[in-house]
Amino acid sequence: MDEIYKELQKLGFSQYECKAYIGLLKQSPITGYEISKRSGVPRSMIYEVLGKLLDKGAVYTVPSEPLTYSPLPAKELITRLRNSFEQSFDYLEKNLSALESEQQVDVVRRISTDELVITEMVDMINKAREELWLSIWQPQISFIKQDVDKRVKEGVPVFSMLFGAPDTELGATTHHDYMSPKVAEERMSGRLTIVSRDNEEVLIANFAPNTAAWAIKTQDPALVLVAVEYIRHDIMFAQLVKEVGPEKAEAVWINHPDLFHVVTGKRFK
Repeated sequence: MDEIYKELQKLGFSQYECKAYIGLLKQSPITGYEISKRSGVPRSMIYEVLGKLLDKGAVYTVPSEPLTYSPLPAKELITRLRNSFEQSFDYLEKNLSALESEQQVDVVRRISTDELVITEMVDMINKAREELWLSIWQPQISFIKQDVDKRVKEGVPVFSMLFGAPDTELGATTHHDYMSPKVAEERMSGRLTIVSRDNEEVLIANFAPNTAAWAIKTQDPALVLVAVEYIRHDIMFAQLVKEVGPEKAEAVWINHPDLFHVVTGKRFK
């Protein structure tokens, strides 16, 4: 019974209203005094509680001497509540969305914990309509692959740079295999992860060992542009390395102090 009370309370019923209504479902019509006695609602409050149930349309009076009460049948009550909430949702969806469009585009949301960051990544993937750009590390792939594959089947272009998982494909896939992912991980003190959709929104996250993940999510056009360009350059550099070979590519920077710092984030020794 406690579970039923909890669910009714989610729909706006007080605990006493729950008890009175359920008491009437079990036996009716009965007087306010009898409802109090059977339900456990204090006599001092029963008529106030019944008045609120009458306002909700959950009970009705039966003309008699003395006055008695009966409940609206449970199925009818549920139907009314469902219709009322759907109307409220429709109204709020329309009017809150109108207000949302007035906010500045440079709002940046901050997100913490691995679970919430993954949830936001999946949400963005499912919202994409025109294209997706991804820079993903192996530990996170399993959480998003099913959703990405679905978007690919639906015809949404997906371009991805994958760190690790050499046998995995996420749309048009490039693998970061021209150098050890450890180099990038050490330079960034974690696994920089990016999901960008439709050139409208981007999530930039960092997953690091032994600490909770963090991310920012924004529609700021500058951050969206920088993130997508980051992935584009990573993809093109990977393709160029395939053409010239990893040894020649490494030779360009390995003994050059400035380029060594650019690639590794460390000072040349």
